[in-house]
Amino acid sequence: MKYIKAHDVLPEEIVKIIQEYVDGEYLYVPRKKENHKAWGEKSGIKSTLKVRNNEIYKKYIDGTTINELAQKYYLSEKSIRRIIGQEKLLCSQSL
Repeated sequence: MKYIKAHDVLPEEIVKIIQEYVDGEYLYVPRKKENHKAWGEKSGIKSTLKVRNNEIYKKYIDGTTINELAQKYYLSEKSIRRIIGQEKLLCSQSL
């Protein structure tokens, strides 16, 4: 997240009002609800992990062991089990 100077985007009167509450401090202004993006949407990591997790599940179904998957994807065996469980649930819901 980059910082924007208040003087560059706000009228002077609003800057003075804000200074009454937070003089010289950093202030976070949250997005409007309708503009909020879910985790991973902006960077694309959400879709990347979805593809990876699906690949892990398919390899597991094809006989790759949990230990082998953990080593290949640099994840713990617990994480691999969680991914397999989630993917199994997604597959059963889509039927």
